[in-house]
Amino acid sequence: MQILITLSKYIIPFVICYIVAYGIYHKVKVYEAFIEGVKEGFDLVVDLAPTLIGLLVAVGIFRASGCLDIISKVIAPVTTHFGIHPEIIPVSLIRIFSSSAATGMMLDIFDTYGPDSTIGLTISIMMSSTETVFYTLSVYFLSIGITKTRWALPGALLCSLTGVIISIILGILLA
Repeated sequence: MQILITLSKYIIPFVICYIVAYGIYHKVKVYEAFIEGVKEGFDLVVDLAPTLIGLLVAVGIFRASGCLDIISKVIAPVTTHFGIHPEIIPVSLIRIFSSSAATGMMLDIFDTYGPDSTIGLTISIMMSSTETVFYTLSVYFLSIGITKTRWALPGALLCSLTGVIISIILGILLA
């Protein structure tokens, strides 16, 4: 374990020095290339900002309007019948849109039930085995100009649903 800690202290400076040395060896103007990359990065941020702001506003409205609570209350009798804690549903729904909002909800669950409880364990597994589908698709597809996503969204949603189901099963089995 100590070797990993030591390695982690030196890996980033080593990579930076390697990139600079590689550029110098191949007669690349390293600083100019770096500045050009920064400019391209800013252009990308400007292109993606409206989509990301729209996603954040939509998640905020979804939570503040009470729609998330209504959906959770409608689904709760079914999930409770199968032994699934009802507080898993809102986290799994928000996780599709926003990782930070889902993390906040997860921390609230940890405060209430504890991280070692069945629900805490289930939420932990779920957070590490699902993805923020809409955010990820927006960032990656828009950054390279893909407008026709075809089966990417249904496939990603199916994968997230599978991750949630497997997380619930593992959370119950491991608790």
